[in-house]
Amino acid sequence: QLQLVESGGGLVQPGGSLRLSCTASGSTLDLDHYAIGWFRQAPGKEREGVSCIGDGTIKYAAFVSRRFTISRDNTKNTVYLQMDSLNPEDTAVYYCAARLSQDGCSEYVSWYNYWGQGTQVTVSS
Repeated sequence: QLQLVESGGGLVQPGGSLRLSCTASGSTLDLDHYAIGWFRQAPGKEREGVSCIGDGTIKYAAFVSRRFTISRDNTKNTVYLQMDSLNPEDTAVYYCAARLSQDGCSEYVSWYNYWGQGTQVTVSS
């Protein structure tokens, strides 16, 4: 059973940066067999896709506007989300999700089978 753990969240001032990590364990397969997605959920709002990576495909939500970069280090079983130029609207709990797939990735919540517990990101002065 694949398990995902997010880390790297915290409080940052507007214009600042954070790097989130999603570390996988518990699977006999390497992480590169999985598509990984990053999602976020702000209070009172639905969970939305931020970025995903899989089988050579990378996608970003329109609101990212080239501020975020997703990457993976298969030797560490970890996917990263580098977030720059953060603004208060980026405040949310950020989740990573995974699906065993060799067919790209998806921005849809329902496509993923495994979820982490989330990490809080707060952007405030």
